[in-house]
Amino acid sequence: MSAVLVVEDEAAIAELISLNLRHAGYEVTLASSAEQAQAAIDKVLPDLVLLDWMLPGQSGLQLALRWRGDPRTRGLPVIMLTARSDEADKISGLDAGADDYLTKPFSTKELLARIRALLRRQAPEAVNTTVEVSGLRLDPSTHRVTRRMGETALEVKLGPTEFRLLHFFMAHPERVYSRAQLLDRVWGDHVFIEERTVDVHIKRLREALGPVQCAPLVETVRGAGYRLTPLPDGQAI
Repeated sequence: MSAVLVVEDEAAIAELISLNLRHAGYEVTLASSAEQAQAAIDKVLPDLVLLDWMLPGQSGLQLALRWRGDPRTRGLPVIMLTARSDEADKISGLDAGADDYLTKPFSTKELLARIRALLRRQAPEAVNTTVEVSGLRLDPSTHRVTRRMGETALEVKLGPTEFRLLHFFMAHPERVYSRAQLLDRVWGDHVFIEERTVDVHIKRLREALGPVQCAPLVETVRGAGYRLTPLPDGQAI
């Protein structure tokens, strides 16, 4: 289930978008101002943001610029929603960092199609590209995980499930995922296993990462699930 943050100050529009997104199977968080949106982003990164241009206080345009300037949110997919239809406004929105631009009024079908298209564009990058967090490097093409410690690159031995789990976490750093979400995204929703199975594989993953001092990367978020958080700079070797 993909998580979508809807940043819209008009309550009726926000509720309509939220209702349709939930009906389509998305997990939705609502924010009615730039401050609320930033607080939601600071708490957990969504998979995609629907961002209204005209917000009270700081505009959506300014918010998008701030996110693109922050390494943590630089790759966050953003679709800008606005009543501004002039070409110059569209260019401004895209230059600010929006991945797509949708002019109000718009149909729900078009919105959902654009969301699906943007999430599809993000998926191949997460699947095929080498990812690196805090010196830990995962290469999907060679199925190897290594961490450079001093002049030596030490290899981490992982089982196939732990490899997929680590790959998913590294491709989505800072985001909290429940056991059910991890089962859906890593194991596949066609697999019927108990949620506690996730805990077993998390434990195995931490044990495998221990020798290269990366076990603390995988954090338990009490009452919510798990997330991968980069180590403080002082701990990166």
